[in-house]
Amino acid sequence: MRRSSREIAVSGAEKRQLAVASATLGPWRPAAVVGALGGGVSLALHLVTGHFGLGILSGALSVAALLFFCVGGAGAVLGYSSRGHAGRDRRILRWAREHPWRVAAVPAAGMFFFDLVVRQVLTSQGVFGSVWTGLWQGAVVAAVVGGVGSVAAGRRG
Repeated sequence: MRRSSREIAVSGAEKRQLAVASATLGPWRPAAVVGALGGGVSLALHLVTGHFGLGILSGALSVAALLFFCVGGAGAVLGYSSRGHAGRDRRILRWAREHPWRVAAVPAAGMFFFDLVVRQVLTSQGVFGSVWTGLWQGAVVAAVVGGVGSVAAGRRG
């Protein structure tokens, strides 16, 4: 991909800061609603079958987090902000649309750490099993967010 003449060289630390700033501009309130609904449905389905335990609760929390991070991250790379579009926010949103995979790493990391902690606290699953589960769920979030951003960028360009 060619750099435009207006693009300024950015250091690695600045790129990480821009990715985090971009991700924070996503529609996180609607994402929380979607996550809560998905987690609630998951929990209800297990309750209907007569199963309950901390493992089922951790599974429902994982479903809720997966939906939360996918919706919020995808909204961030698409430019749907839950805040107003002040001048600085517009530049950050434009950067997010141009770098969807960098932005996708932020919610993916959030998913990994959330799931790791939930599984370690609520289940008897070992550390390596929790890390593995967190990694693949983080990869799913990264694929969804980065893929949505890339497809949207292809349609715009």
